[in-house]
Amino acid sequence: MTVIGTANEAEIERAAAVLAGGGLVAFPTETVYGLGADAADAAAVGRVFSVKGRPTDHPLIVHIADAAAVDQWAIDIPTTARLLADAFWPGPLTLLLDRAPSVPDAVTGGRSTVGLRVPDHPMARALLNAFSALRPNAPVGVAAPSANRFGRVSPTTADHVRADLGDDVDLVLDGGPCDVGVESTIVDCTQAEPVVLRLGGVSLERLADVLGIEPGVSVTDDAVTQAGGARAPGMLEAHYAPRARVEVVEASAVVDRARSLLAGAGTAPASGGATTVVVLAPSALDDLPDDVIELEPAGPPDDFARVLYDRLRQADRLGADVLLVVPPPAAGVGAAVRDRLRRAAASHPPDPA
Repeated sequence: MTVIGTANEAEIERAAAVLAGGGLVAFPTETVYGLGADAADAAAVGRVFSVKGRPTDHPLIVHIADAAAVDQWAIDIPTTARLLADAFWPGPLTLLLDRAPSVPDAVTGGRSTVGLRVPDHPMARALLNAFSALRPNAPVGVAAPSANRFGRVSPTTADHVRADLGDDVDLVLDGGPCDVGVESTIVDCTQAEPVVLRLGGVSLERLADVLGIEPGVSVTDDAVTQAGGARAPGMLEAHYAPRARVEVVEASAVVDRARSLLAGAGTAPASGGATTVVVLAPSALDDLPDDVIELEPAGPPDDFARVLYDRLRQADRLGADVLLVVPPPAAGVGAAVRDRLRRAAASHPPDPA
């Protein structure tokens, strides 16, 4: 694996050449780091699934250079989708659209839809433009899920990518920490009314401002089951999980829950020894037991989103058996943070007390 830091034009062109040759490039976006492959190359996309350990029926998002490229990948694009693209691209919004006939099944999980977005990170944009220059007369896109093993904590730094994937990725572009810190919002534009399939970096409030209506929301496990599988990334009930068991608690309950865990109720440490309890909250908490490890407060919703995945990884580095998390308010991107915490908690249900 090669890692490129502050990339110049020649290094970006090298990364584009790796993609064109069927290789895998991890690159930064404003949301999380992506594990990229040429979206038109089914074999390269297959490597993404293999490296991640991702189910092949779980669709990928295609990253494109600009809104004009949508017509290369999708058909029957509704006015609503154009409106959202104008308002939020480049940015943390993915539009689910009816796929063009040329889109490989490997990208869509065999579905009739494709997820598209224009990322808002200078290094990602430079990579997409350089890749487009290599294919001037063909549809160009980079299929890229998060650059981590499937179901685990998403990466928001190049170090996270290296720790997770090692030499399984051919090249890593290091663009520093991600500004948003949680994945893109996914909006299904194939129905009569837009429906949010994944909460993310564009809040429901901002979508409503642009659409003039409150969008529908369908992000639950029932939605996945009824659709016969995930319609879009991030819809599985258990996801985004550290090794530690995550419990979401309110601030008023965290002290009592920590004391209960330290007393041995409702946990079974893998080591067979004492339980290690770590706490994460928007602000500092009073009266926590001395044996509890309190992480640096995550702050208000936007800041919480930015540091969330790094804090989950920090809890693992500290050897946490249980991570108690006081969530931010549900307003704005806080709703996406709460969604990720709920799915992380579902990955390791509490032991019977």
